[in-house]
Amino acid sequence: MNTGTAIGAYIFAFVIVVIIGVLIGRMLRGWKHRAKRQMALLGELPSMPDLLSSAIVAPTRGLYVGTTLAGNWLERIAAGDLGFRSKAVLTRYPEGILLERSGATPIWIPQDAIAGIRAERALAGKVAGILAIRWRLRSGTEVDTGFRGDDRRDYARWTTTGEAA
Repeated sequence: MNTGTAIGAYIFAFVIVVIIGVLIGRMLRGWKHRAKRQMALLGELPSMPDLLSSAIVAPTRGLYVGTTLAGNWLERIAAGDLGFRSKAVLTRYPEGILLERSGATPIWIPQDAIAGIRAERALAGKVAGILAIRWRLRSGTEVDTGFRGDDRRDYARWTTTGEAA
């Protein structure tokens, strides 16, 4: 390769790296702006009660997919640590649902805030059999929290118990 061609290749590679850097920066800025907008909408998440009864649905292992605004499965909540996927364990108590996430704060969903539990095809950009829990935050905003269980056969226990509660 001659010197002119090599210099042209280096300049081209540098321009591509700069363009990729700018795009990543804009994506991060957009994620931060979305989180800021959503903080006012969400308010404070419910705190877990001091005492819990025995579980009515045994712990289900799987993946926390994310939380979205109700009815809009592509509008992922970016505020706090709700926007990050992680391994999780979902357990149902008479007082509500506890979602313990690996590397993130647990999510407590009080029983009186639960609007429904259903199996969905997709949520938060994730497609492949999701257990969606629709619940109402203290601010009045309804959200869908998605969980993909390791064993999809467990969903029947969740949806049956959800309807009876």
